[in-house]
Amino acid sequence: MKVWKRTLPAWLLILVMLLTACGMPSQPDQPESTEGWRTAYEETGAYLQAQTVPSVGSIGGEWAVIGLSRAGLLSDAAAQSYEQAAEDYVKQAGSVRLHHAKSTENSRTILGLTAAGYNAADVAGVDLTSGLSDMNYLRIQGLNGPIWALIALDCHSYDIPQCAEGGEQTTRAGLVAEILTSQCSDGGWTLAGDTADVDMSAMALTALAAYKEDDEVKAAVDAALVYLSDAQQEDGGFISWGEPNSESCSQVIVALTALGIDPATDERFIKEGGTVLDALCAFACEGGGFRHSSDQAEPDGMATEQGFYALAAYDRFRQGKTRLFDMTDIEVK
Repeated sequence: MKVWKRTLPAWLLILVMLLTACGMPSQPDQPESTEGWRTAYEETGAYLQAQTVPSVGSIGGEWAVIGLSRAGLLSDAAAQSYEQAAEDYVKQAGSVRLHHAKSTENSRTILGLTAAGYNAADVAGVDLTSGLSDMNYLRIQGLNGPIWALIALDCHSYDIPQCAEGGEQTTRAGLVAEILTSQCSDGGWTLAGDTADVDMSAMALTALAAYKEDDEVKAAVDAALVYLSDAQQEDGGFISWGEPNSESCSQVIVALTALGIDPATDERFIKEGGTVLDALCAFACEGGGFRHSSDQAEPDGMATEQGFYALAAYDRFRQGKTRLFDMTDIEVK
């Protein structure tokens, strides 16, 4: 019996041969180049857990609490210890304002308490959100004040109390407007002057992320993303205040994930030398922690805490969880 063999057209045979030689295209869940982040993430999580019990402060305090909490690594004992430290700090301040000029003290403590599972509107009988109710007070710190006030108030949908007589009432719309009107002509934001800074731009985007569906906000966000993409270095990293550093990478990762953008796959943030994730992990120390700059040998406190919560933000993004600073998934006491 004659057996008929079906032959492929010549063009199709050539295509098959080319694909076989080059490797069939694949679409893995995550690019291979980004997988190194997990080692840094896990080692730094263990490193932070082994550190001193967190207190109130910009290093060894809220940022560590936030990172560990959002990574699911904050122990009950550490959360309770931090809450007690925050309560003592509030009592010592003797006011709804934890600092006479720095509203970010309130904002940071609100974020830390919420991350630890405590209601920042009732800390030893003090409503810390009241300290953010006057726009005039927030402006003392420049753009930092409104940015972090918005992030803090939104972290658990806190109500904004009535400000004292003679003040300017803080509103969410007012905070958003304050950020939008402060945008530089190059698309980013800065703390001083008229030339954008990577860190401030990323933090502003993080604050605006919850409002990105608004047309005016969307336009500002789009312009800022162009700025950040242009500012990204060929190794995937960023420069702030004239120096390549890990914290700038961390802030950009937080901002991008807050906006629903994958920093590992979005073409705008992939440069010849890698992604911002690759750049951040280049600062990772063996055994956990991050350096601030490449010339340091040991972990830096601030760089470590920011690097860790940035990777927590990325991990949460991958898992489809709420944003790093959207803590509405946490039940507060």
